[in-house]
Amino acid sequence: MQQAEFMNLLRTIFFIILIYYAFRFLARIFAPILMKRMVNKMQQKAQQQYNHQQNTHSTKAGEGETIIDKKPNTSKQSNNSVGEYVDFEEID
Repeated sequence: MQQAEFMNLLRTIFFIILIYYAFRFLARIFAPILMKRMVNKMQQKAQQQYNHQQNTHSTKAGEGETIIDKKPNTSKQSNNSVGEYVDFEEID
């Protein structure tokens, strides 16, 4: 009975080690491929954002044309019911 339990334990340990080394081996093969794909996707997204940004700027103003954006005229109403401003002095 104890011999069978010991063999099952050894078999389990063997499979764990086998799976670990198989994972490491496959990771060495596929990790560079996956990283290259991720980098290419990021480059494509950055290129699309750059092109989109360039297209929006080029449609607003032609070459040699100057555009001045002004702040909208909004009048702020002051609330005079707050009270007076009182100066203070520091005491040493």
